[in-house]
Amino acid sequence: MRADLTDDCGSEAGRVFPLVDRNRCEAKEDCVDVCPYDVFEIHPVSRADRSSMSLLGKLKAWTHGNKQAFVVRPEACHAGQLCIEVCPENALTLIPNRQS
Repeated sequence: MRADLTDDCGSEAGRVFPLVDRNRCEAKEDCVDVCPYDVFEIHPVSRADRSSMSLLGKLKAWTHGNKQAFVVRPEACHAGQLCIEVCPENALTLIPNRQS
């Protein structure tokens, strides 16, 4: 956890979840680097994920080694929006957690 950035994250954990747009993400790792709560990791895109992508999304994934950012700890998100600010592809959004 990157404690020096945690003050920038605004709310309590679990109120929102990050969502990665599979057609936009290019696995540049900016979200991984900036998130103080280790919400993201870069992983290979599964066959199931690829099947739901557009042709352009598939081409982008292929160009970037078939890897993308994945939300591995959604419950740790504090809605700081640092990830959204640094994503060069605008591939991230925050969605409300309907269970909180």
